[in-house]
Amino acid sequence: MAVDKRKEINGVNNITHELLDYEPSGWFEVTLSKTGSSIDVFLKKNKPVIKTTFIFILNGLVIGFFFACLYYWINFSSDPLELCFGFGSLIALLSIVYFFIIYFLVVKRLFGKWFERVIWTKVRKTSSRLWKIIIFRWLLCLAVLAAIAFYLYWDTRDAPERLIPLIGLCFLLIMGFVFSKHPGRINWRCVTMGLLIQFLFGVIFIRWDTGRYALQCFSNKVATFLSYGLDGSEFVFGELLVRKEQVFAFSTLPVIFFFSMLVEVLFFWGALQWFCLKLGSVLQAATGTTVCESIIAVGNIFLGMSESVLLVKPYLPILTASELHVIMSSGFATVSGTVLAAYIAFGAEPAHLVTASVMSAPAALCYSKLLLPETRRSLTTVDNIQTVERQDQSALSAATRGATNGIVLVLNIIANLVAFVSFIAFINGVLGYCGGLLGDPDINLELIFGKIFIPLCWMMGVPWEECELVGSLIGLKTVVNEFVAYQRLGEMKNAGLLSPRAELIATYSLCGFTNPSSAGILIGAISAMAPNQRETLSSTAVRAFFAGCGICFMTACIAGILMPEDSF
Repeated sequence: MAVDKRKEINGVNNITHELLDYEPSGWFEVTLSKTGSSIDVFLKKNKPVIKTTFIFILNGLVIGFFFACLYYWINFSSDPLELCFGFGSLIALLSIVYFFIIYFLVVKRLFGKWFERVIWTKVRKTSSRLWKIIIFRWLLCLAVLAAIAFYLYWDTRDAPERLIPLIGLCFLLIMGFVFSKHPGRINWRCVTMGLLIQFLFGVIFIRWDTGRYALQCFSNKVATFLSYGLDGSEFVFGELLVRKEQVFAFSTLPVIFFFSMLVEVLFFWGALQWFCLKLGSVLQAATGTTVCESIIAVGNIFLGMSESVLLVKPYLPILTASELHVIMSSGFATVSGTVLAAYIAFGAEPAHLVTASVMSAPAALCYSKLLLPETRRSLTTVDNIQTVERQDQSALSAATRGATNGIVLVLNIIANLVAFVSFIAFINGVLGYCGGLLGDPDINLELIFGKIFIPLCWMMGVPWEECELVGSLIGLKTVVNEFVAYQRLGEMKNAGLLSPRAELIATYSLCGFTNPSSAGILIGAISAMAPNQRETLSSTAVRAFFAGCGICFMTACIAGILMPEDSF
């Protein structure tokens, strides 16, 4: 008879059951048992050969599928070859996949150690010695500044008014330094490199048509992938709430369940950790940021605030206040690919929206580290990042746990969203009551912020006579949300109230989740995943909110400088 055994592990009673003694009887059962054991032994002994055979078969199927598609496209299809659609997208995808396969399986294995030992070591030692020389550092910085100055002079020689946004950019950086919590601890390497990368992104994705097309294509693919979450939501809640009425709680938030499941599965397979370390090492080499900060900055380009936080969910409990500040600032300063379609429907230019989100990624590292520098030793750098143990024994278990974990996350988002929106409505009600006693019952926070932002709009390059209109849009976005602001922008565009330049700067300055409801969403999401960070979040939320605003304005300034008049 089986006997239950109990033992205490980490304070939890686990029950283990003793195996029953059993011997197979009958020739058929004995044969099956021996065959199964032989197959298990064969698979274990020949695992490398089986793995290699499987890879060859899989590659053969992929290559065969590619040539079948090629034959069909040549003989029957009338679609043009575009890298973002149809057969062209297959070529682009396979080119990227096989590039990395060849690099990691062939080039890195054969030449990786030699390159690391002979070339990279010498380059690193030489650059380290040169960087210690003060004169070299100053000459390098002056050379970069001179190159940027010459480029701007040559590019704006026929339209010097395009340089006005430089005033706004300098003003934002000065304000960031003045209101920095620890000005003596600012990592100027992170600030300057973040600003330089943002400028280079602007040149690539604003002035170079190919770069802008590639970015738009990738953004569309990410948005399409996330939109599959709507299928599950539609099955549960119905087409009316999800597709037709597009109720926020039923059409947008359920995507979190889908993405949370995916993140947990990728973490179980180790793909997420690998991606974090590789990308983190690249950005850390450039800006000196940590792995989690780098991943969040990149993830927020195409993902929403709640989805991108899931990328670093295992590390949230051990992040410093400065790292959490970067996460929040980056979330406030960018928008997700899932909402771009709504902005486009209101009349915003798709290329500008995607470019704004990309340019804000390095700016988030720059400005958030300016406002709240790091004062503690991080536990998530490439050198000392801690390995988080997997909590699941199978991919199916990880997928189930990821989906169910999204319940707490969604409920926290809904609760904070209702509370923050209600509070803003209360403030507007009080202002309306006070204004009514003075004969102006229409006064509200949007109107007040619209007046406040007039000088900043001029410094960002908006013509003076249109500054109040753009300021009202920024105020509307800051107090209500960017959906309402872009809708109003579309109405102004159709009515001919804004010039092309004012419309451009408004599009970039509105491209971010800096509003009270988004603050509630982000605080609720992080609090649900890391309850021990609740006090840190509450102490840095306001600073991160203003950092998100400043990042959007920096992006608008650089866009105003780089965008030529004939491109409007």
